[in-house]
Amino acid sequence: MTATTTADLVTAARAAGHGVAAFNVITLEHAEAITAAAEAAGLPVILQISQNAVAFHLGRPAPLLAAAVALAAAAAVPVAVHLDHIQDEDLLRAGVAAGGSSVMYDASALPYEQNVRATARVAAWAHSQGVWVEAELGAVGGKDGAHTPGVRTDPDQAAAFTAATGVDALAVAVGSSHAMTLRTARLDHALIARLRAAVAVPLVLHGSSGVPDDELRQAVAAGMVKINIGTALNVAFTSAVRGQLSDDPAVVDPRRYLRPARDAMATTARHLLQVVSCSTSPA
Repeated sequence: MTATTTADLVTAARAAGHGVAAFNVITLEHAEAITAAAEAAGLPVILQISQNAVAFHLGRPAPLLAAAVALAAAAAVPVAVHLDHIQDEDLLRAGVAAGGSSVMYDASALPYEQNVRATARVAAWAHSQGVWVEAELGAVGGKDGAHTPGVRTDPDQAAAFTAATGVDALAVAVGSSHAMTLRTARLDHALIARLRAAVAVPLVLHGSSGVPDDELRQAVAAGMVKINIGTALNVAFTSAVRGQLSDDPAVVDPRRYLRPARDAMATTARHLLQVVSCSTSPA
């Protein structure tokens, strides 16, 4: 299949009035499960590799990215490879060289003016390489520092930020939180609609694992396009491994518990792909 980029998938989803799911990849099993889920659902998907995932793999981005790129190329549906929450500019360049078609550059921990300067510099370089750029304004909960629960993105500031930086998409804080294991988040759908009206570029929802299905559908209807999901797959993975080891404490072959874990992630991913890919009426 012809190489697919994040820009392709986000543009198509926005034009069609639905969302596109972007799942975080930690292991090869994650990437395989996500790709299999997309093929089973007949839907496009984005494989995301974060700076934290690269750190887990000894700080070497190329092996995991190479696996993701190979799976994307062999998939029967469009699959893009994206770099998520990158703060290290050297890693950003290495990730692009290794096959990432897009990057979420995260300078949200910086004061606003510094965020603008850093993001504009990175966006200019990325665009010179044909790379699509996402940035963040406001703070998505669930992380330390700038990621403080309760913070929201201001629509006027979001419009000024995107104009000043030239980014292609904007991650906004509207009530979700990273690393939630229970799906209890409630989003500010009125704010999402205001942001959609104020900002020309597609909006991105981070921390979507903790958002119930109906809230995700409403978020897409209100204007969210790229829906980032990570922890939900880890919950499925870990639950399956824990169950397999409990049922068979003598097992030593990791394939015996990684296979059901991969299958569980695929089931979860397929469901969420279908939730966020439902067509909606314009908000």
